[in-house]
Amino acid sequence: MSDWIAAIILGLVEGLTEFIPVSSTGHLLLLGHFIGFHSEGKTFEIVIQLGAILAIISVYFQRLWALATRWPHDKQARHFIIGVVIAFLPAAFAGVFMYDIIKKIFFETPVVICIALIVGGVLLLLLDRMKKVPKYLDVNTYPFRVYGIIGLFQCLALLPGVSRSGATVAGGLLLGTDKRSAAEFTFFLALPTMGGAVAYDLFKSRNDLDFTDVGLIAVGFVTAFVTALFVVRFLLNFVSKHGFAPFAYWRIAVGTLGLALLWAGVGG
Repeated sequence: MSDWIAAIILGLVEGLTEFIPVSSTGHLLLLGHFIGFHSEGKTFEIVIQLGAILAIISVYFQRLWALATRWPHDKQARHFIIGVVIAFLPAAFAGVFMYDIIKKIFFETPVVICIALIVGGVLLLLLDRMKKVPKYLDVNTYPFRVYGIIGLFQCLALLPGVSRSGATVAGGLLLGTDKRSAAEFTFFLALPTMGGAVAYDLFKSRNDLDFTDVGLIAVGFVTAFVTALFVVRFLLNFVSKHGFAPFAYWRIAVGTLGLALLWAGVGG
């Protein structure tokens, strides 16, 4: 497969999966493994995530600007910003301490990713069918305890295949949030989490980074931005109508197919 076609496909996958509970990292690593796409220092996979971050900023720019300008005199804005920080910190600390294990073991073990996709899909399906009257409908007013526990759940996503958005959504649903606000909170939590992760990853990999294929990276970045823009705009309405079951079934299907291909010796 041409590297240019691979760059477009991987950019599409990143943009389509970053904010839905199916694990974009798991999809990128498995797809790269099976199509034989490799970038030195994982430069390509790291940088195209910035396209997805830019999509959130574009869609929520007015709301983010309002938070940035209102927080000194708006109690609710301060509450929400503090809540996002509280939710961000557990994964930030865990990611730093577990960086080598994550990159050198988890990222290089496709079978673990497949199993995580399947197990996560089953759990997400059970949560989606859970009959529980939601208590928290507005991301701006979650109790600090809820923000904090959702942040702890996000730590589970350090294992590729679990899904950052899936882990935070699961935590939210168990704590009594509704599906729409649980999905929306993943967008805001993604900004510091993904931004911090990309910055730290670039720093740690600075000696191995290879930007010689700038064209491929640019294609992947733009493709990820455009597709993520679509997902961010339409995901909340989709979740409100259909819940998370479609994503759960997708996870199980991809994980099962991945195990079958690994067993057959495809890719590498």
